[in-house]
Amino acid sequence: MILLLAGVSITIWLGTVLAWALWENRRRSADVRRIKARLAAVAGEQDQAKAARSRPALIESEETAKGKMVLGLLKRLNLVARFKSLIEQAGLKWNPARTVHACLALFLAGFFLARLVAHDRRAIAPAAGAALALLPLAYLLRKRRARLAKFEEQFPESLEFLGRSMRAGHAFSVSIEMIHSEFRDPLAGEFRRVYDEQNLGLPLEAALEKLAERVPLMDVHFFVSAVLLQKRTGGNLAELLDKLAYLIRERFKLRGRIRAISAHGRMTGAVLSLIPVAVGGIMFYINPSYAQFFSSDSLGKMMIGGAVALQLIGYGVIKKIVSIEV
Repeated sequence: MILLLAGVSITIWLGTVLAWALWENRRRSADVRRIKARLAAVAGEQDQAKAARSRPALIESEETAKGKMVLGLLKRLNLVARFKSLIEQAGLKWNPARTVHACLALFLAGFFLARLVAHDRRAIAPAAGAALALLPLAYLLRKRRARLAKFEEQFPESLEFLGRSMRAGHAFSVSIEMIHSEFRDPLAGEFRRVYDEQNLGLPLEAALEKLAERVPLMDVHFFVSAVLLQKRTGGNLAELLDKLAYLIRERFKLRGRIRAISAHGRMTGAVLSLIPVAVGGIMFYINPSYAQFFSSDSLGKMMIGGAVALQLIGYGVIKKIVSIEV
């Protein structure tokens, strides 16, 4: 029952969003045509063509890209920057519009496949489509998490390398460039980008701030703040980087101890969450007529819905208790 309601709600929401986006795209196209006609009447067709040829291709690239309707919808919802940031942090060469297109295509594929396979229970089709539609986003978040974890693992060693390089007489910018050849991605690529940006004229402070935006880790923010503070006030930057690397390694050790201590709580939460599911599955398998009450009767559907909701709340509470940030 809950899956049916969730699937119907998601289907209605997607239909409403697509209808609104289509109407908005048509309205914008009509406005653009009206403005172009007015400009042509005032300046003439020749001047209009000349102005169109003089516009830089980089400005036109996003407007003429495929998926303008989806891109306009994401802009309306202020999700373009968020999508681009997630894709960049995951290290993928995806496009926000194409990602949304993939989600919609998977939703339609799952919806129609479920309707073809489950002839007697076609109500699960929206839920199946929604589950498939979330696969690209789940993959994107998984890649982002793995990439940030790998960067965080390499980061203390890179700070010590910066300190040793500066003690050897190299400049800070040259030391950043040397990281590209001494380390592997993703850390090497990010620091190479910092060097290229400042080498092409961007101030080092701005390049480091962009690094902190691309890699939203607390350790990176500490590093950027320490470098910027040293640039303004002076001091021994090599020693500062060594102390920062030591602090990060000690925090890793403390995090490992906390995870070892809280492992019992995490295992307890998983077991308590899986026991009702296992018992329900065994009940449906051994005595289907007895368990049919929860799928056929309205009161049974309310009871199973309330049980699922309370189970999710309990799992969330246990996870919140055992999740300790360091």
